[in-house]
Amino acid sequence: MSESAPVIVEFTHAGATLIAEERGDGRPVFLLIHGIGMGRKVFDGLVDILATHGRVVAIDQPGYGDAPEPPRTLTMERTADLLAAYLRSRDHGPVVAIGHSMGTQIATELTVRHPALVERLVLVAPTVDPSARRLAPQLWRLLRDLAPEKPLVLYRGGREYLRAGPNLRRKLHAMLVHRPEFAYPRVAVPTLVLRGADDRVCPRPWCTEVAETIPGAQYLEVPGHRHETMIREPREAAVRILAFLARAADGAA
Repeated sequence: MSESAPVIVEFTHAGATLIAEERGDGRPVFLLIHGIGMGRKVFDGLVDILATHGRVVAIDQPGYGDAPEPPRTLTMERTADLLAAYLRSRDHGPVVAIGHSMGTQIATELTVRHPALVERLVLVAPTVDPSARRLAPQLWRLLRDLAPEKPLVLYRGGREYLRAGPNLRRKLHAMLVHRPEFAYPRVAVPTLVLRGADDRVCPRPWCTEVAETIPGAQYLEVPGHRHETMIREPREAAVRILAFLARAADGAA
């Protein structure tokens, strides 16, 4: 499959603006949803791989990356509705929704609130487990997870956190008050829950619980990886995602 030139789209709906970068052609359409303090650029390595298998849409949520700060911080549900409006405007559905960290919360809400727009769901390092829905334990887990990381991961992550602006605390609050476990039982598409085996932010018991709560979900780990498994050596995550899609297609045949 030949790779097309990137297309940058600025999209505004209900007072909030996102930036989308689209690469590749055809189907499936992969929708990449970043986590707290991040932006679409952290997925560059993953985009390079997935764009040879379909069309990839990597977004900057409002107030992250190149997207302007919204007048009010969006909830996970409102962000999902914004993504749904964007997908409809571009006639992209149904997509393979791939969320990382906080992005898994948005991807899950997109799936249950707009089921016609999502055909497969991938949750990489899903947040937030009920035992750590406070700022202090989340920051402590993140620091422990990032301490041994490679300079590339630290550079990209630090750069994006700085770009997230002065309202990062409000964004963290929106993430922490959301209850993804209420949405998981309503997911009705094939789902993969993917975790770095050494992830300090998302404990194994919580991630396996997520997989058990979503009907028919699969659970996999990436050995030797931590929370930023899609940023650090993304090929390992990509291989598992593509294999999952192949199995799901075989099951639907």
